[in-house]
Amino acid sequence: MSPVLVRPVREQLEHDRVIRLLQTRYRRRFDVGINPGAEQNVPVGTGPSALYPDLVMNSPDRGHRLQAVVEVESGESVNHLEALSQWKYFGALRAAFYLYVPTGSVDSARRLLTEYDIPFTEIWSYHTIGDQLRFTQIARARPEAGRAASAARSARAAKAPAEPGRRPAAARAAKAAPRPSAARPAKKKPAARKPARAQKRK
Repeated sequence: MSPVLVRPVREQLEHDRVIRLLQTRYRRRFDVGINPGAEQNVPVGTGPSALYPDLVMNSPDRGHRLQAVVEVESGESVNHLEALSQWKYFGALRAAFYLYVPTGSVDSARRLLTEYDIPFTEIWSYHTIGDQLRFTQIARARPEAGRAASAARSARAAKAPAEPGRRPAAARAAKAAPRPSAARPAKKKPAARKPARAQKRK
């Protein structure tokens, strides 16, 4: 449940409309559950610490593993309390975190994400044109950040002391590599025999 317990009726209607449109959009790839308004249908986490993001997206296979969460904010809910109590938690999950905010709240949302060092996958804005809702991607997490984290983990693993009685990985790899065979000297071809001279007839 969002810390902003009471939204203006118009904002709440628009907020829930965005949730249902996104459910239709993401349903092609995920098993999508939604928590519009004050509903608590699909939790993330268990017990008292469970939270209810606006959309919870699981893999469609039998495992139903959590793939992503989506949080849709209105103008009233882009604030420090929301960032600390929900965004920070969602950003720490082993799943993608998509944040949707009204166009007029984009700068505030980016400032809060930066201030509290909250990881995200994508930031989107939404606005209404007539009776149509339009979405615009504002920012996307850089792939370089993931590669840098992976490189750092590899570097730490390389520096870790080897287990007793176990050779370092580099030594094991060197031992497993096939040894180049020694070059054998080429065999000399036998010299061609000269044809015997025909004996002279007497």
